[in-house]
Formats: sequence, structure tokens, C-alpha cells
Amino acid sequence: MTDKFTIGDRDILLIVDIQNDFCPGGNLSVPRGDEVVPLINSLAARFAHVVLTQDWHPRGHLSFASSHPGKNPYQTIEAAYGTQVLWPDHCVQGTSGAAFREGLAVPHAELVLRKGYHREIDSYSAFYENDRKTRTGLAGYLRERGFSRVFLAGLAFDFCVRYSAEDAHREEFEAIVVEDACRGIDVDGSMAATRERFRILGIRCIPADSIEVQPAGA
Repeated sequence: MTDKFTIGDRDILLIVDIQNDFCPGGNLSVPRGDEVVPLINSLAARFAHVVLTQDWHPRGHLSFASSHPGKNPYQTIEAAYGTQVLWPDHCVQGTSGAAFREGLAVPHAELVLRKGYHREIDSYSAFYENDRKTRTGLAGYLRERGFSRVFLAGLAFDFCVRYSAEDAHREEFEAIVVEDACRGIDVDGSMAATRERFRILGIRCIPADSIEVQPAGA
């Protein structure tokens, strides 16, 4: 029997990168990425508090293979902050690929956090850029508003969701991943590596139907 999670005012849903370029037909399509949209809409309706993240790269971003002559997508380079996977150009500022997926309906989202906008550094996590030092400000926002538990859903499970969950844990929030509301890319075993990392850290992966709303007055 699956444990039930009752959510209240100290819980927030972090919806990660539901953007056109990460869905079928996009430049960095996550297989079946569009399938999560109806489930995320339903999930978000149960939460009083929601944050959306949006990948938001300038043209010529360091993480684009096109910025490195002779390199192809999914190869790696050594950046100043460590190994960086090279990606197809994606989520370029102001393009249709960077827009939220049509059908995503979360009108009560209280914050849209854009990431990856510094040209020389990538940003998978909603909390830190890939140097693991530069903060986005999300942790401070969540603390000031009194949240203690972060539920995560979105794209991709093994990159931006993974690193956001790990960093929520690092910042001493309880991080819980709604796994059926995510889809993954699986680059060189990254799905298995993500699950193992979550196991080590004690980050739980749960189904959306295990989340219940706290009754009024409880």
C-alpha cells in the first residue's frame, strides 16, 4: 500500500521546465514529455502554492554544441566548473521553444523562476547554477515564506528535476519527487544514477495519487 501525503500551507509544488523544446517536436525533446501536462495540471490544483521554472538561455550559450566547432550534442566539454554535457540549442530567450507548453494551466503559480541565462554557465537546478556555488535565490524565497517541504514534477527527471531535488535536500527542505509527473532523457545511464542518488539521500519518489489535500480546519 502506498503511503499518503497530506499537503498543507508549508508545502509547495515546484514544476520544472514544462517548455516546448522539452516536449515532442522541440529541439531537446524528452520522450513523451508532453504526457505529464494533464497530470501536472491536476496535481497543481491540489497545491495552494506553486513555483514554475523556465530554462532561459541566451543565444550562443556555453552548453550548446553549436557554440563549440566540431562538437556534437551529447558530447562533453570541460568548463570552468567541471564537465558539461553539450545540448542542441534549446529554450533560447524569447523563442517559441522557450515558451511553456500549450495546455499547461497553473494560473495560481506564485513565481516563475528563470534559469540558465548566464552565457558561460549552465543551470540544471532551480537552486544553484552548475558551478554549485551561484544561487538562484529560490532557497531564500522558500524560507522567507515558511515552506518546509518541496514536491517536484516536470522535465527532465534525470537532469533538472534531479538536481533541483538534490539541492532542495541540500538546503534542508524535505524533497519529494512525483515520479509519474516526470519524464527522463536517460543519457549514459542517467535515469539509474538519479534513482540511486535519491536512494542515498533519502529523497522519496511517489505517485501523484498519493497526495491528498489537508481538510479545511484541520
